[in-house]
This record gives sequence, C-alpha cells and structure tokens, in this order.
Amino acid sequence: MTRIVIIGGGPGGYEAALVAAQLGAQVTVVEQDGPGGACVLTDCVPSKTLIATSVRKQALLDASMLGVHFTGGPDGDVGGVIADMPLVNKRVKELAQAQSADIAARLAAEGVEVVRGAGRLVDPQVVRAGDRTIRADVVIVATGATPRILPSAEPDGERILTWRQMYDLEELPEHLIVVGSGVTGAEFAGAYRSLGSEVTLVSSRDRMMPNEDADAAEVLEEVYRRRGMNVMGRSRAESVKRTADGVVVTLEDGRTAEGTHCLMTVGMIPNTAGIGLQEAGVTLDRGGFIQVDKVSRTSAPGVYAAGDCTGVLMLASVAAMQGRIAVWHALGEAVQPLRLATVASNIFTDPEIAAVGVAQKAIEAGEIEANVVKLPLATNARAKMQGFNDGFVKLFCRPHTGIILGGVVVAPGASELILAVSVAVQQRLTVDQLAHTFAVYPALSGSITEAARRLMQPTTPSGI
Repeated sequence: MTRIVIIGGGPGGYEAALVAAQLGAQVTVVEQDGPGGACVLTDCVPSKTLIATSVRKQALLDASMLGVHFTGGPDGDVGGVIADMPLVNKRVKELAQAQSADIAARLAAEGVEVVRGAGRLVDPQVVRAGDRTIRADVVIVATGATPRILPSAEPDGERILTWRQMYDLEELPEHLIVVGSGVTGAEFAGAYRSLGSEVTLVSSRDRMMPNEDADAAEVLEEVYRRRGMNVMGRSRAESVKRTADGVVVTLEDGRTAEGTHCLMTVGMIPNTAGIGLQEAGVTLDRGGFIQVDKVSRTSAPGVYAAGDCTGVLMLASVAAMQGRIAVWHALGEAVQPLRLATVASNIFTDPEIAAVGVAQKAIEAGEIEANVVKLPLATNARAKMQGFNDGFVKLFCRPHTGIILGGVVVAPGASELILAVSVAVQQRLTVDQLAHTFAVYPALSGSITEAARRLMQPTTPSGI
C-alpha cells in the first residue's frame, strides 16, 4: 500500500487526501491549525461569510429603489439598518469552525489520519511532526501562505490589522483605511462600506485591481465611489502609525490619511521557510514559492506541492485541483496537466466579478486574435426587475471558428453565472452551440446566451 503524507490541511491538502484514500493509499495529513487550514479557518470562508452579510445589508439599503422603505431606525443610520458586529463576527467564526468540523468528519470517514502539528521534511521520504517521524512513499506539501507584513506597518491586532484579525474587533470600525487595492483589499473595502464604516481605499496604481479586467474594475470603482467610499489612486503607502485614538497612513508623496483602523492587504508570502524544503532538494523561487510543473511535481523525487505555497494562482479551486493532480500522478492514474486557461476566478465584491479564459488585455496587445462582445447588465429584463444597474457580460471567441475563448461577468451572483462560460471554454464550445442553448427567461444567464448570439457569424453571404 502506498503511504502518502500531506503537510497542510487546506484545500490542496485535504482534497488530495480524499482522492488518495479513495484510491486505496494510506494517508496522513499533518495540519497545525485544523482541518481546512487557513483557507477555512481564517481566510476564504470567514471573509466570504462577512461579505455575504454585507451584501444582504446593502440590499436592504437599496430596497427603497424598489419601493420598500424602512422606518423607525436609530438616528444616523440609513433606513435604520445596522450591523451588529459582535453577532456578525461570532457567526463568521462559528461557521468557519463548522466547516472545519465537516472536513474533519469527511477525512475520518475515508480513513485519513490527521496529525495536529507543524510538519517538516527530514528528507524526501520522511516527515517530522512534533516528536513523531513518519515515513512516506509520496509527500505533498500544501502549507499555504501568510499575509505579507510591512516593517513600516506592523499589525497590532487592535488598530493596524491583517484580515485575519478583523473578526476579533468588538465594534464596526468608524473609519477604515484599507491599504492595497487588489482583490482582497477591494473585497474588504466594499464589505465594510456596506456594513456602515467610512472607508478609504489606498491604491498604489491608477485604478483598483490593476491585474483584473479594466472594464470590470471601472464599474466597481464607480459603484464604490457612489456608495461614499474614498478611493485614492496612485497613492502608495509608506508607513502606518498608531495614534491615541486611531491611525495615520503616510503616503510616499507626503500626504496623510487618518482613520480609526487600518487594514493591510499587501499580498501573501508562502509558508515555506524553516520546514526543510531546500535541504530535501525542493527548489524555491526568489519569493520563496515552491516551483512545480503542470502535474504538481517539485524538483525532489516523490515530493509534490499544491496551493498557495506554489504561487500558482492563489485560489482554493486551483489548490484543490493541484492536490488531486498530484495524487493521480503519484499513483499512476490517468491525469491531465493543470490548464490555467480554464480556471474560473471570482472576486466577491458587490457586484461580483467573475472571469475565465483569455483576458481582454491579451487581445488588445495582439497576443490573441478574438472577437469581443460586451452587453450591459442594465438591458437584461431580470436585472431591471431586481434593480441591478451595474455590470455586464463580456464574451470572447475565435474570429473564424467561433470557439469560445473566455469571458467576464460583472453581476450579483457572477460566481454562479460564470459556470456556463467555464464549461464552454473547457469543452471548446462555439458561440453557435452556446447561443442554441436554452436560458430561462427572465434570468441574468440570458445575457450570456445573448452575447453568444451576437458573436454568431452568418453562414450565408449578405445579399443572397
């Protein structure tokens, strides 16, 4: 029986463990925080729970557009809709623990051994966990990553915080300054603005989310500004200092921004230091990320890696697929290498931003030839009924064959809507095939099939 030891119990680790157990391997997972790892306990699950709460509150605040009004609320709060932060954060933490417990139960049911502790490679076939030494035929490293800390902005857990510390606050921040306008910064900034905080978003670039679709980022920034958020573009933070009753953020150009709290969202660093990787022959890049190939192999024989510690698209779905691929390859099963072009991603802002396949910037740069269509969400009947005015559906296809190359959806529930485009990209469907697929009417998904119809090319020459 093949013995597999997995260091890390996040998506890359526990999904690999489940596949390995189902294929008959003897599996041990070494995890120091709990089943699900940081993804479930402190990062993805808690943040999306908080965001779900903020979206619900924003819907209540926007209900007046549909003729629904709230009265009798406390003075100073729009419509009397307030966020009870102790209760909100309690639910966030309890839900994370419940999800972790569900994962633990699933692992136990499949016969996976879970060892609580920090794992370390002694050599490519030996893992040390506390005072226990575990021999393995295959090792999978899935240790994740940690919020990057700037020396000039050391978190104190009270006023200067990482996102992992936000759920310990007893009150809603009066004025939250978010440093970093990437995906994490944009998500938390939008969530706390909807929950009732005054928010200042400090972006070092000329726009929010510079690595995402430019049209999508423009829509979101417009929504944020309309909701009262102060978005400071081209404003790189130099330092963050605590004051008597708040924080002051100093920018490189000498300007300052003052608030009651500061949330630092300036990237992630891999959890790869001090666990014996290089000593075991595992190659790391300059940023400390584990270098892997398309089937999750590292440079050390028998050692694989998955998840954020590899730096390959820091998404839970990618981590899970990397872990599964590692197991399939290690056990000699049929396996397809990881195809990043088919990875769907979502930004859990309000509205959400989902994308899959090629990016428009690649098309504009001449790297890929494609036809593009963009439909505003405001023309969709269901969007009108629900009062959704912001967003769009964008679809890309090859000019002659009509094969769908990718797309972007900016809408409430974009994370669900993108699946249709993901299937089309994965299966190399054409716009004709997608256009001939029934969509419910009225439904937001109708904009996807409508976009496909607009990309269809006539088979008969004009004038005949």
